[in-house]
Amino acid sequence: MLVVRGAARRPTTPAPAHPDVDPYLGAAVTPAPPGDDREAVAERRARAARSLACADIVDALGRIHRHHAHIHDLVTPTPGRVLFGPAVTISFFPSCSVMADPETHTFGALFQQAVGVKSDDARGKVLVLASNGHRDVSIGGATKLSLLARYGLAGVLTDARLRDFAQLKSYPFAAYCSAEAVRWGGDVITPYQANVPIVVAGVGVHPGQYVFADDSGAVVIPEPDIDAVLDGAVTVGKEEAAFRARVEQERTTGRAGTEGQQER
Repeated sequence: MLVVRGAARRPTTPAPAHPDVDPYLGAAVTPAPPGDDREAVAERRARAARSLACADIVDALGRIHRHHAHIHDLVTPTPGRVLFGPAVTISFFPSCSVMADPETHTFGALFQQAVGVKSDDARGKVLVLASNGHRDVSIGGATKLSLLARYGLAGVLTDARLRDFAQLKSYPFAAYCSAEAVRWGGDVITPYQANVPIVVAGVGVHPGQYVFADDSGAVVIPEPDIDAVLDGAVTVGKEEAAFRARVEQERTTGRAGTEGQQER
């Protein structure tokens, strides 16, 4: 388990009513200073991603890499919202109080390890939660995931279930998961490691890689290639639009105009 060094000593105050939310997470994030180059780059990428479709990004990534990077069969309590940003990860493990002390392996503690200790580290990140084979178990709900809204994350992606879709819909972030749950899953799996490489629905996710998800699916993009993939997805979209236009021209005029175009 990763350990955050140099953290302030926790005060001895009563625990919260909900056992999975750590009360010692500090103040919420504050906006980055105006003109911050990193913030400008992040906003430019996010703005570009919101205009793209998952299929176009998958095709663009496939022109650079051949590894499996996309995820199917996701559902969302936030339909129509695009999820995009660099990944921070939490790996869950079968619950065992001997191997994972329930006093320290809380969602709140692992969340803080994942997003970082600086006030603005979390903003725009995507929390990726790996169930390690427990796709039918709830990995979180409105109580735990309220931390994402508080700290300005872009959203959450998991191959497990989420609870409280109605409440999650009211939060400002996007959420994608395997299905909705009604039962708490903390007796089955527990947060175990933060910001380690994980596998979500068969796709490897390293911290810092970019995650994109929309209603059709999700894809994980290596950080060094993010700009090339976003630009490539725009090109793919234009190529597909041009192909459809040629098909329509052929239909209306009877003239062939689709030679040389590979259908996807």
